[in-house]
Amino acid sequence: MAIEPKKNIMPTQDPKERACNFHEVALGYDLETAQREAQRCLNCKNKPCIEGCPVNIDIPGFIDLIKNGDIEGAYKHISLSSSLPAVCGRVCPQENQCEKLCTLGKKFEPVAIGRLERFAADFHNNSCTSEITPPEKNGHKVAIVGAGPSGLTCAGDLAKKGYDVTVFEALHTPGGVLVYGIPEFRLPKSIVAKEVETLRALGVDIQTNVVIGKTLTVDELFDEGYEAVFIGSGAGLPNFMGIPGESLNGVY
Repeated sequence: MAIEPKKNIMPTQDPKERACNFHEVALGYDLETAQREAQRCLNCKNKPCIEGCPVNIDIPGFIDLIKNGDIEGAYKHISLSSSLPAVCGRVCPQENQCEKLCTLGKKFEPVAIGRLERFAADFHNNSCTSEITPPEKNGHKVAIVGAGPSGLTCAGDLAKKGYDVTVFEALHTPGGVLVYGIPEFRLPKSIVAKEVETLRALGVDIQTNVVIGKTLTVDELFDEGYEAVFIGSGAGLPNFMGIPGESLNGVY
């Protein structure tokens, strides 16, 4: 079967409709489109796309599972390396990372890796009803300062290894830039909330409205038995607009 030279088109909201709402613009692949796109992967020997991925996801591996109809298996395969697949499938700059090195991209358009990652994650979030079993604790405690993407990723990786993880977030909603810096039509807050729920199901304790340095100090964290502290405090303070209601948690 001949390889399709171009990526399968991402369905989007009609411009007249999206001009009147803040819902997500990109609608995601359906199963048929995802499997058709997965067929474009060459499953090449050297797998340069993995080298282009910051967390070294086995990209050909999960794409092959999609191609063969094992979508939940594809999600689990991604989750071995990534704690935020539904987020990364939407906002990671794949065009400058994994897709940039895709072998198919030397002659045609590269495989739509990000769209396939999003498809697998959304399929899992929309259809999986089984409960997550937290891994057995290894007896070590770690504190994480900041519930942004780096803090949440660190929490997920450590929780999977059995660490007792507590995340301290200064603001009232976990997510950091994912919640406060990316608009709803690009990354819905519900997607971030679902990823946070998954981390909590793994056993991660997320405490909001805790300002490390004021509410608690790093020294006090060590005194409480935390053996290590990861600081992912972000790029700086947000610039609020000073309008009524902006501090209300009305997006969940």
